[in-house]
Amino acid sequence: MADELELLRSADPVPPDGPPFGDGPLDHNAERRLEQLLRDPEDGLPGRPGGRPDLLPGPPRGLLPGRLRHRLLPGPGRHRLAWGLVATAVVAALTLALVLSGPSTPPAVAAPRPLVVETGSTPVPLNRMAERASAAAEADGAPRLRKGTHVQSWSLGMSDGKPPITLPEERIVRWRADDSHTELVVATDPRHPGRPVLSDEGGEPHLVDDGHVLLDQTYPPSWSDAPPQSPPPRDPARLRAYLMEAQFTRTPLTTPELLDAMARLLDHWTLGARESAALTRLLAGAEGLRPVGRVTDRLGRRGQAYVNDNDGRGVRRMLIMDPATGAVLGLESTLTAPEPEYGVDTGDVMSYSAWMR
Repeated sequence: MADELELLRSADPVPPDGPPFGDGPLDHNAERRLEQLLRDPEDGLPGRPGGRPDLLPGPPRGLLPGRLRHRLLPGPGRHRLAWGLVATAVVAALTLALVLSGPSTPPAVAAPRPLVVETGSTPVPLNRMAERASAAAEADGAPRLRKGTHVQSWSLGMSDGKPPITLPEERIVRWRADDSHTELVVATDPRHPGRPVLSDEGGEPHLVDDGHVLLDQTYPPSWSDAPPQSPPPRDPARLRAYLMEAQFTRTPLTTPELLDAMARLLDHWTLGARESAALTRLLAGAEGLRPVGRVTDRLGRRGQAYVNDNDGRGVRRMLIMDPATGAVLGLESTLTAPEPEYGVDTGDVMSYSAWMR
């Protein structure tokens, strides 16, 4: 543990003698050390036999350091973020990883069941959904783009030999005119209002009251001209390029990668009708995203579902869209094969997000 903390301190881009709220890209040494800290488990850390850091035994799924690296490390000279936020995100992720692999981890108490398509419902092709979205964008009073998000999410954490746990939470991020923003996170499960919820506050999973505040923070002004911080375009071709840049790749996105990039976008922006129309047209051209019919999402909203069966890693994704406007309501990821070493079976929900305005 001491080695990981030392790496994190070394990677700190805002040293004690630096200017307050200093921003800018990481220097060469800091970026190298942060890369070292976030390296994939199979790569290991220096001085660690077997190529697996003690910090992440078995590593918890959904919290792979490689994924964090793609989310946190900037392209050279592109981001102008308040890098203290990055350090905070790294610490939070490492803390959660320790919690999920802790010796007293309880079984999941809030794991949602997979959404079920209504029998006999008529699937709506995505190209028809794109037409509806375009019509909705032209209507008077159509919703406008807004920076920030309101999302309900469930995330499953797994580690070797420990029961999986699901942490349900609701997050609201609102941005102000001066580029500062607030973030409020509460532990809540809308399927069972008023009942206890599993939380990891204090470093150990335990039950808290529904609506318990996990985070209530105001952040100083920060700005970036790179996706997903910059506003998304309203043209499908430009939006495709935007999402590729947000995923740090120049290679065309596969359908699973496109859905992951879409989720990342929706965790930063509440799309307006025109942006939703562009996203729907982009999704209509994705391969392997088939309509399956009508579902009721976890917030009680009726939607049309579209499924990508397998991304090559044993994960099935279901996209839920508003049938009238084409706005994305939710995204569910479920396992297509059992993984007994992690205590999960085929059909178990790995993650779910429900976005709201």
